[in-house]
This record gives sequence, C-alpha cells and structure tokens, in this order.
Amino acid sequence: MNKRLFIDVHAIQTVPPSCVNRDDTGSPKTATYGGVRRARVSSQSWKKAIRTSFQNNFDEKGLGIRTKKITELVADEIRKIDPNASDAMGMAVKVISAAGIKLEADSKKKDEDAIPETKALFFISAKQAENLARLACSDTYGKKEVQAALNSEHGIDIALFGRMVADDPSLNADASAQVAHAISTHKVDNEYDYFTAVDDRSPEDNAGAGMIGTVEFNSSTLYRYATVAIHDLFNQLSEDAEATSNAVGEFIRAFVSSMPTGKQNTFANRTVPNAVLVCIREDQPVNLVGAFETPIMPDQNSGGYVKKSIDALERYEHEVCSSFVPEPIISWHVGEGLNSFGDALDLKSMIERLEDYVRGKL
Repeated sequence: MNKRLFIDVHAIQTVPPSCVNRDDTGSPKTATYGGVRRARVSSQSWKKAIRTSFQNNFDEKGLGIRTKKITELVADEIRKIDPNASDAMGMAVKVISAAGIKLEADSKKKDEDAIPETKALFFISAKQAENLARLACSDTYGKKEVQAALNSEHGIDIALFGRMVADDPSLNADASAQVAHAISTHKVDNEYDYFTAVDDRSPEDNAGAGMIGTVEFNSSTLYRYATVAIHDLFNQLSEDAEATSNAVGEFIRAFVSSMPTGKQNTFANRTVPNAVLVCIREDQPVNLVGAFETPIMPDQNSGGYVKKSIDALERYEHEVCSSFVPEPIISWHVGEGLNSFGDALDLKSMIERLEDYVRGKL
C-alpha cells in the first residue's frame, strides 16, 4: 500500500465516581492541562484493556503474549512438535539466545528450579513462539534465521502497539496505533470515601469496626483519542487485507467498549461513550484535545458536562479543518450529537462500513 491512510477515533465518555487508573500512592491519576487539574487514564492502562478485549474476538494464535518467560512458551511448543524432546528448555534457551536476547535466571527461585527469563517483558506472538520451536527442533539455524522468525507473523496486538527490545533494536516492531492519555474535559477535585468493615465473628455488643480506611476517587467526562496508520498495519500484517480490515474493526470496537479494571468491583464503573467520532484521513492524524484547553463548565440547564463537551469537540474540529488540515475523507458518528459529521450509525454498522472501506482500499 503506497498511500498513507489514517483512522482517527474520538470519544466523549462519562465515568461515574471511580478510581479507574491509580498512581503509586493509590490515588486516581491526574494531569494539569489548561491550568487546571484533570482526571486522567493512562494510555498504557487503556491499551491493556483493549488487548484483553481482543482475547474475546481473536484466535489466541493471532495475538501476542507479553512476558519475561518466553523460554517456557518456546519449550512448550517444542514439546508439542517433539514429545520425546529430552531437554526442551535447553533447546528453547539456545534458540532464543541465538537471536541476541539476553536471558538470566529467576533470582526468586532456587538454582535448580531457576528458569532463564528475559531481563524485561518481551512481546511475542504465539505464532512466533511456534516458529522458534520449529527452528530449535531442526537445529539448523543461526542469528539471521531466528531474528527473521521474530520479525515476521507479528500478532495483531504487536502490530498495533509495537515492541521494543533493548537487547537488539533490530527486533523492534513499530506501533501502527497511537493511544492518547484520556483526560477530563473539565476541572476535577478528588474526593475520599471513608469506609469501615465489620468482623462477622465479633460479639454483638462490640460496636467497633474490624477495619477502617479511605479510597480516593473522582468522577469525570473524558475525552479519549486514538489513531491507526492503516498503511503501517497492512505492512506489519504481511500485506493481508482481510487481517488488516478485521484488526482495524476490532481495534475500534475494543477502544469504544473496553474499560480499565482499576477498582471495578468497588465502583462498578463500566460505562460506554456518549459520543464517538471516526474519521478517515489521508494527510495526518489529528488529536482534538485542544477543544478542551479551556475547561468545560457545567451546563446551566442540565448541570452536566457531556453536551457542552460534544459541542466543543464538534466546533473545534471544524475550526481545525478550516485553518490547518483538510476535512476527513469520510466521517461517521455514534451516539449523541456530532450531527455535522457524516452518517449517524450504531457501533456495529459503523464497524462494518469501516472494515468494508479498508478492505476496498487495500
């Protein structure tokens, strides 16, 4: 595919009182933008939720596994190929080391039980682990062959989110997708939930609590944004048009429908977006967070932030496209508002149209 093609997805989403994504102190993550504190959900957190969602709709052989224990993965594949392999772990260590990946024993285990691991998490597809196992069983390979096996047949999530290998940058995989940190369209102040827990076996005349504590939380209306470079994804997926269109459709579905799991049992914070805008562009991706540099104030009639946030997004997109970049080739929207952008569709229909369009372009 020679032509550049990008798909931008923007979402306005209300999140009830919750602690979706916490920092090292247990507090909800925040960011200062436009001079005020905003609620924030990190891109890493939402990408993990998207990857988890993929597991419901893709065969595991088409996905990646992020782990330090790649020797165990390859050894398991060796045993499937050759059930009589007497030293599958040793064969796995040898083939992985041949790629230039440094391994070290797990320091938490006794020497005799230690299994060599990578120093950092390594993103490997199930198919790549199988291909390494086949090379290990053939015992006729060198660095070139092993690295070629690791640089082909990337899982869909590796193709989308990339892979960084400090030991040997030639094993890196460029990300086809970018996911922004979600931030609230308005100012937030964190609040505290003081809770107590009663010991069920305490005497009836004991009025004291078995445990007390506090949980910090906030509520927000978030602006979320992600983009996928279709031309890059197509190359990463071995120029397979069907796989690329399916990956794009599932990425959009997962981006819209997923939710990070922080404190989910405590707050039951599963929501879906109020409005989603999907734009196809041939020039460049465009993040519309500038619509909220001036914090949204509550609507005087409803008291909420959603309608004013959607209006601000719509207005800002038209301003950007009238001054800096062309209008998108095609736009679709789902949910409330955004009526000036293409057809209003339900999520399922929008994804079907998107997949058909991508398939036709490839």
